[in-house]
Amino acid sequence: MQTRIPCVFMRGGTSRGPFFHARDLPEDAATRDRVLLAVMGSPDVRQIDGIGGADPLTSKVAILSKSTRPGIDIDYLFAQVKIAEAAVDTSPNCGNMLSGVGPFAIEEGLVAAADPETAVRIHNVNTGVATEAIVQTPGGRVTYDGDCAIDGVPGTAAPVKLNFLNAEGSKTGKLLPTGRPKDVIDGIEVSCVDFAMPIVFFAARALGKTGYETAAELEADQELIARFEAIRRQAGALMGLGDVAGRVIPKVVLAAPPRAGGTVTGRYFTPDRAHKAYAVTGSICTALAAAIPGTVLAPLARVPAGNPKPMTIEHPSGRFDVEMDISGDPLRPTIRRAALLRTCRRLFEGRVLIPARVWTSRQGLAEATQ
Repeated sequence: MQTRIPCVFMRGGTSRGPFFHARDLPEDAATRDRVLLAVMGSPDVRQIDGIGGADPLTSKVAILSKSTRPGIDIDYLFAQVKIAEAAVDTSPNCGNMLSGVGPFAIEEGLVAAADPETAVRIHNVNTGVATEAIVQTPGGRVTYDGDCAIDGVPGTAAPVKLNFLNAEGSKTGKLLPTGRPKDVIDGIEVSCVDFAMPIVFFAARALGKTGYETAAELEADQELIARFEAIRRQAGALMGLGDVAGRVIPKVVLAAPPRAGGTVTGRYFTPDRAHKAYAVTGSICTALAAAIPGTVLAPLARVPAGNPKPMTIEHPSGRFDVEMDISGDPLRPTIRRAALLRTCRRLFEGRVLIPARVWTSRQGLAEATQ
């Protein structure tokens, strides 16, 4: 016997994974996590017995429900399903998967569509960050066709504009969780910044790297991975996150000067695997950190004058453009807008099957016995 669970598989930005209604999953978190592990096929390095893609970017889950919060349409819980471990981390947000939340919510009847576009206000349950997603809905229907291209995804698609509304101190409550733009840990200068995602920033040269290496080259350097993991754990404690061993936050970024006319070059880690492109939440945190005097990014970056600031993160697959509208004290800036464009696509819809011994819903049992 197997349990059938309604599911839509979507690409969101440069990530991919199943989207669920919260009502179709167990309410108990421990049982829910066992279900997600079975869905994705973890723990197994190939995720051969599930629908995971054996990569952190394709082992992600979005869980949605209609929100009862004032001014909010959708509650969105993100789950990062570990590949080789029987673990599910719901501490971070994922901005790439976030780009699929608005279209999913509209097509599933959770939000009424307008014409020619629909604004969907989303509360990220993991971090408390609110985002407004602008979805293209000509004639009151979601369209995935368009001419927006993002690096790391072939072809073009309809744009989804994401405007982060209250991303400061997403997990720590402070933009600069240690109270300083720069700290020294184990003799290495780092900057700890929390805007949409808590991140520990390093200047690549401080660790003997150029910052222009490929993701594969960086992952192959296990001495490097071990070194900044040791520093990341100490930084996590300084940021008020406690023991971060085994958790995917804070993330890690190696930074270098731009080489192709952008603002700064970044290599993003999740945290022990190098991202082949760049995370959405990581991009706006990186852009803001580059604009704060005294951070390790500040002397590397070329921050444009004026406001709003068009900023570009150069990454292994190309570029990530962010528009930042900031004012006030540079060390305690007021962030009026952090906006960017992503694309997404609905890939398949139906039911995903898991062994009934993992969990049996009433609906799943009824279908399994028919």
